[in-house]
Amino acid sequence: MPQVLGIINITWRGRRIDVEKGAKLKLGGLKNNVVVYGRKAGRAQEFVNSEITATTHLERGKSYRSLYDTEEGELVVECDTGQIYTFPDAFLMDGPPEMTGGEGGKIELKWGAGEYEEIVS
Repeated sequence: MPQVLGIINITWRGRRIDVEKGAKLKLGGLKNNVVVYGRKAGRAQEFVNSEITATTHLERGKSYRSLYDTEEGELVVECDTGQIYTFPDAFLMDGPPEMTGGEGGKIELKWGAGEYEEIVS
């Protein structure tokens, strides 16, 4: 029976971020859009960005600022199935993230990025 994706590990600017189950990875790339002219349908391509979403927790002694800032950096997403995706120009989206009290200080982080490099082991 083959192994399928179960665990996603995230490293942001060289620092490992422990994330909850349910992290999401949407790889960007070229997308075909339908263009209708007369009685024909053609296609026009556009590039769509990559999006990575993960939830972490604010632990005692951990700085909120170490998780969020507005600069770009390298994001590495490592799957337990052997794929590694590297995004050299990733950035956090949606402004400063909210913290949810009573649930371990949950913080949802959402990155946007351009092209990626895939390594399969």
